[in-house]
Amino acid sequence: MGSFGLQATKIPEPEILENPTADDEEVSPIEQVRLVVLNTDDPTLPVWTFRMWFLGLLSCCLLSFLNQFFAYRTQSLVITQITVQVSTLPIGRFMAAVLPTTNFRLPGFGDGGEFSLNPGPFNMKEHVLISIFANAGAAFGSGSAYAVSIVNIIKAFYGRSISFAAGWLLIITTQVLGYGWAGLLRKYVVEPAHMWWPSTLVQVSLFRALHEKDDEAKISRAKFFVIALSCSFLWYIVPGYLFTTLTSISWVCWVFSKSVTAQQLGSGTDGLGVGALTLDWSAVASFLFSPLISPFFAILNVFVGYALLIWVVMPAMYWGFNLYGANKFPIFSSHLFTSQGQIYNISQIVNDNFELDMLAYEQQGRIHLSMFFAVTYGLGFATIASTLTHVGLFYGREIYERYKASHEGKEDIHTRLMKRYKDIPSWWFYLLLIVTVLVSLAMCIFMKDQIQMPWWGLIFASALAFVFTLPVSIITATTNQTPGLNIITEYVMGIIYPGRPIANVCFKTYGYMSMAQAVSFLNDFKLGHYMKIPPRSMFLVQFIGTVLAGTINIAVAWQLLTSINNICQDQFLPPGSPWTCPSDRVFFDASVIWGLVGPRRIFGSGGNYSAMNWFFLGGAAGPVVVWLLHRAFPKQTWIPLINLPVLLGATGSMPPATPLNYNSWVIVGTIFNFFIFRYQKKWWQRYNYVLSAALDAGVAFMGVLIYFTLGITNTSVDWWGTQGEHCDLATCPTAKGIVADGCPIN
Repeated sequence: MGSFGLQATKIPEPEILENPTADDEEVSPIEQVRLVVLNTDDPTLPVWTFRMWFLGLLSCCLLSFLNQFFAYRTQSLVITQITVQVSTLPIGRFMAAVLPTTNFRLPGFGDGGEFSLNPGPFNMKEHVLISIFANAGAAFGSGSAYAVSIVNIIKAFYGRSISFAAGWLLIITTQVLGYGWAGLLRKYVVEPAHMWWPSTLVQVSLFRALHEKDDEAKISRAKFFVIALSCSFLWYIVPGYLFTTLTSISWVCWVFSKSVTAQQLGSGTDGLGVGALTLDWSAVASFLFSPLISPFFAILNVFVGYALLIWVVMPAMYWGFNLYGANKFPIFSSHLFTSQGQIYNISQIVNDNFELDMLAYEQQGRIHLSMFFAVTYGLGFATIASTLTHVGLFYGREIYERYKASHEGKEDIHTRLMKRYKDIPSWWFYLLLIVTVLVSLAMCIFMKDQIQMPWWGLIFASALAFVFTLPVSIITATTNQTPGLNIITEYVMGIIYPGRPIANVCFKTYGYMSMAQAVSFLNDFKLGHYMKIPPRSMFLVQFIGTVLAGTINIAVAWQLLTSINNICQDQFLPPGSPWTCPSDRVFFDASVIWGLVGPRRIFGSGGNYSAMNWFFLGGAAGPVVVWLLHRAFPKQTWIPLINLPVLLGATGSMPPATPLNYNSWVIVGTIFNFFIFRYQKKWWQRYNYVLSAALDAGVAFMGVLIYFTLGITNTSVDWWGTQGEHCDLATCPTAKGIVADGCPIN
């Protein structure tokens, strides 16, 4: 299911507090900005340096490669921007210490053509550009280009072909399309002081913390990073290769080796995860990102939503009410099934034109979902509706007032400081938008046999994304909540153009991802605004980074798809194989549900799951009830803390995330962001983010080393500790008369 379009985090308490000393007109009207962002700027600091280019390009290549590589693995791992922030600092300082300071003359370069490999100390502006460079291709930290999943499902799941050129164009155009109109919206959501983009303050705070003097520490951040990275690197060979069962320790399955119900309860990957633990950092940080960078309030909200769904709602629906014949299917699965609990043979209902074969569909019967999968779709509907209602009721007046103030109010100090730099000409954005649209239209016309989407679908998707970009940007800039368009776009296209799975996912990608990239682009520009980065440097770094990252994404994907037998086909892979592609499995199932079969046959009147549409109404009404209670009982301060979008969207990453991921994420996050944060705050302030980056980097480097030294030659270790979770019965149905391979007959 992935993210259902809600991203909400709370800013940790800023480490640096400074009382504004300037006049009221010289400070930001937003208190949080006054506390964190400096009101000064040094325009002489060099940013267009050899160090920035070298580390920026290197970081972009590494992150794009590693994130795409790990995206196919059962326990995926996203190397985040924070990893780059922490790891490039000592390297940048090392380069400043050893590179020659000799000036070279390059005609047309800089002032008088003077250029130096080492223009002085490694500065914060270089550091910001390097981090943005590295993360340019991933909207909101998603890891890799969204459109790669289209190539994956065509080749690995549908068994059809798509050319490398078509895949590359699809990725690049969907990644940069939103940049065109986003640049034109900067004056509405970047320059105004009241559009403050809360998440950027986390980055500002971290940059300032990293560049401060660290004389009091017994161990410097750089030394701690190297030690932690080395430990993470060396340890990962154990759960990553020698003893893979440590990735999911489900002791309940070991004790009750012949009980289906016990294994359904205890399995961390195919069950409800009761007692399931892990000693593998990739399982802790996969899908939900590192718990070390999530504040405890968010962890607690996620835990409440997760516990209610997995340990209360699911048992009641599966064993209590047996809704939708739940016990005919596994309790926790993202697969699609026949009415008799067998895996649905999708290839049989796809004709030669890559469309739905109605006769074959009627013969095989309707598609059925596990109870878990159906409920997660319902929660996705509710999350979208509740996000819009919640933001409107609790933040509507604030958004309106700040948007009004952004036009009527005076420029704050940050906007005035940015006026000294050359702005980006509007024609850059117009040209980018026109070229991207024309290339996309040409692809829809001349490569329609590969991507199915008609030209009008592109225009419709682009218009939808453009219309939503400004309001979603305003909501994100003022509330830190980002409604998404993924379910809306696939639902709409599934109704008006059913039977064509690739057309549906292409429409979703152009409609959803171009908006997400536009909002991410504006978010980065606000970071650059606070850090006083020249706008033209920001634009070029983002554009070049996006194109480079997308190119590396498709190259890595192509290599893995063509070199690993049965990649993503978990039923044909050997036990314990890491190449199960959990995210792409969900993306594929969505293409079948919304595109091939269509929402009318599944969620429409007469469909198996038409009742799930009531989740839209329930999600929209829920925040109204909370708001009315808050108005009726204003002294009860706990009422407005009920954030239904967060609670309903807590399990938005499931699937592909599993209870094992949530269990470990909550436990580790609580240890570091509650106990250590409360009782060892100085240690937390100095080393918490550094440790998170080191753990991510160590796992990533060892994972790649294992693949290129052992995995690519099929060198494996075969013993009890490498044969998976040992919860094989967790995938069994419990209804009488349903037969499944490897399961007892009921």
